[in-house]
Amino acid sequence: MKADIFAQCQGLFPEWSNLTLHDFDMDDPKGFSSFTMGIRSKKPVQPVDPEAVLYRRLEGKENAILDFETEKQVFLTLGAHNVAAKCLHYDETCRIESFYTGRTLLAEELSDPDILRKIANELYRFHRLRPPGLPNEMFFELLHAKWGQLAQHVLIDKIGAFPKNEQQMCEELREIYSPETLTKVRRCLPEGELVFCHNDTYHGNIMKLDSGEVKLLDFEFSCLNHKAYDFANPFAETVMKHQQAEYPFFRIAEPEFGDRELGYLINGYLDNAEFETPDAREQEFNKLLQDTKDMLMLSDFKYAMAALPLSVEPIQKIRFIPYAHQRFKKFLKAYEDRFGPD
Repeated sequence: MKADIFAQCQGLFPEWSNLTLHDFDMDDPKGFSSFTMGIRSKKPVQPVDPEAVLYRRLEGKENAILDFETEKQVFLTLGAHNVAAKCLHYDETCRIESFYTGRTLLAEELSDPDILRKIANELYRFHRLRPPGLPNEMFFELLHAKWGQLAQHVLIDKIGAFPKNEQQMCEELREIYSPETLTKVRRCLPEGELVFCHNDTYHGNIMKLDSGEVKLLDFEFSCLNHKAYDFANPFAETVMKHQQAEYPFFRIAEPEFGDRELGYLINGYLDNAEFETPDAREQEFNKLLQDTKDMLMLSDFKYAMAALPLSVEPIQKIRFIPYAHQRFKKFLKAYEDRFGPD
């Protein structure tokens, strides 16, 4: 696979044509749905252009929220405004981007006020854009319509691929794509306008560059939504506790953040805006803080849905059915705690 990807890059970048695979470091593929791979030249003495790229495979991505052309316009718009990396190549099989030098955030860095302020600045720039061709439906409507079909296929047609204990989880998970669950999701949504949102802002999709800048990554789920979801979602994977002693060797715990961290993020965001009076700003802050808290549970719903199509041929070494089962149970409990039993 790496040889095929390198050969494709050689055809696109003339300065790579006389080099070999051994002249580059190629990361192992990683990703939750489609995979990405960093490719970097080993020869700083004889620099090539580009010296490094990020390759993202797009083929076989059944869980796409947007159609190919709209997703392409999203990424090109973000690149044109320096919100995303510069696009070097884009076709139906892959996207190749300029390479950010740095690393993705660690979960514990989400308590750093400076990091949160930088994330807020990027989100403010993001929310002010409007790529052409976006569907009128908001993210959670699209998610239920598109991922619900995939979930049903896995939980009914592919149930035999899983061990007995996970088959029982599959039966319990069938509620996830029901109209009743969609009604619950809608009830969690705040009032207010829809804006262009990232929709997957967990810490692994945020990069701290060597320059100190912070950049958002992975825009596959970007479409219309309530902006508060982008404030809730950075903390979504702080709940994941690995290296547990017993099957499935992870557990979904409570997120490690509170009003302090949410306040830093939302205040940093509002620092970009203008208000007629301090009271107007305080009113907007209080609304966004409450809206964010109201939407926290929707990350559990989303990640449960996202895990199901990956469970048959997983990219990562994780039991996705137990993952989805724990996430969905957490969503249902949070919903009942807030609204009471149906």
